Amino acid sequence: MSTTRITDAQALTEGHGPACADDARYRALCSRDRRFDGRFFAGVTSTGIYCRPVCAVRTPRREHCRFFDHAAQAEQAGFRPCLRCRPELAPAERPWSTLDAGDILLQHALRWLNDPQQHLAGDGPTLARLAGHLGVTDRHLRRVFAQHLGVSPLQVLQTRRLLSAKQLLTDTDLPVAEVALAAGFGSQRRFHAAMRQHYGLPPLQIRASRARTRQPGLVWLGWQGPLDLDGLLGFLAARALPGVETVDRTGLRYARTLRLTVAGRTHAGWCALQFEPQRERVGLMVSDGLLAVLPVVMVRLRALLDLDADPVAMATALEPTLPGAAGLRVPGTVNGFELALRAILGQQVTVAAARTLAGRVVQAFGDPCPDTPPALPGLERLFPPAARFLAPDAAERLGQLGVVRQRQRAIVALAEAVEHGGLDLSPHARVDTTIAALQALPGIGPWTAHYIAMRALRWPDAWPPGDVVLLEALAPRSPGLSPRERQRHADAVAAAWQPWRSYAVIRLWADHSPASNAS
Repeated sequence: MSTTRITDAQALTEGHGPACADDARYRALCSRDRRFDGRFFAGVTSTGIYCRPVCAVRTPRREHCRFFDHAAQAEQAGFRPCLRCRPELAPAERPWSTLDAGDILLQHALRWLNDPQQHLAGDGPTLARLAGHLGVTDRHLRRVFAQHLGVSPLQVLQTRRLLSAKQLLTDTDLPVAEVALAAGFGSQRRFHAAMRQHYGLPPLQIRASRARTRQPGLVWLGWQGPLDLDGLLGFLAARALPGVETVDRTGLRYARTLRLTVAGRTHAGWCALQFEPQRERVGLMVSDGLLAVLPVVMVRLRALLDLDADPVAMATALEPTLPGAAGLRVPGTVNGFELALRAILGQQVTVAAARTLAGRVVQAFGDPCPDTPPALPGLERLFPPAARFLAPDAAERLGQLGVVRQRQRAIVALAEAVEHGGLDLSPHARVDTTIAALQALPGIGPWTAHYIAMRALRWPDAWPPGDVVLLEALAPRSPGLSPRERQRHADAVAAAWQPWRSYAVIRLWADHSPASNAS
């Protein structure tokens, strides 16, 4: 990486005055540098269009460009999304290292607004629910958005819904009425009015604009490179749950069954991914049973694959002392309860043993997939919901599958906490309170709680204490070192990797003993 590019990156992320920052953004736009995809958008005054910095169209002149941190700002200024680079495909930025309280609040709010399941819940006004989730007043939330973005939370939500609808119109054959509902619009009338107001086109005209090049049923998800795809698929393949998941590392494919409950309705089916690393995108296909909640599926799969990671910031922190960190991803999950249950089953056993045990649980407690695809053999079962483990005979049935009594109690307690205790295992949960709530359950200690936080809560700075592989890598056994001293030494080494220790964990597990860490 050249010195000039590093300077431009610093100007973009640290800020050296508006004019300098915009000049740096223009240089990034000219070079189509993928490091900046999702970090800003460029509005072109001569066309009224806004683009991603990687757009392949001819670069506009500097005096015709305006730059925005968020797509909502560009649309508020009157710009329409580019039909070629498609701003809805830009990876979402996740700057975890910021220290400003307003910035942190803003990022948490944006993540919540980017998750369609949160604003499709229908149990109250969206802004009030968001403010309550963040523990602030809606007035303060509006003030933070106005200060940092110059737009309101509802304007950001409107942009998110419009971009989601635009992607569904472009990439699927869903009827317009179903697109409106899936994107979160309360009625077709409001949907048509919003599309005409913001984009100047009716929905069917947007669909017709891509009709010739569209691959029916295929939705594209983008990422910011580099991406260690072999490492990511290898991690998922080692843990692929029989009957639920399939991974083809050679063909760069991943598929699984999925059950989602959105706005009180349950949807089930399968989804399949085909990776195109040269174009930094992955194609997603879903069964008919999941089409109505496709935006929710997309968000879940982005979390599973960690597509919104910031590889530049992460590698900058890790590479000096942990070579090979470029392109790392922390695999997430599509369902927090599923991940937590599998983590309990994986305590003190190998990955292979945990996978076998989890497969038995799925066969005994899960349901058949409603529309198993002929072209994707092996997708037969849906992972069981938490309520299934609250049956009077659940613990006994788990014992018959080979689950020891301590883990039986842990699974039942986890299911009770998720189903009736309000335990939130989504990426929107508070990390500290969720870890404490997990450790209060029988059979769940600090290691398991941190592992769940790393993958289900998407915490980039998890550090599972007492992990055998991490201790052997950073503090090898020595006659003069007690277990506590080894842990302190490993913690001291890992301190240099904050706030990206989760990525260091994935790197060390892969390098030292991939067969011995958890499920």
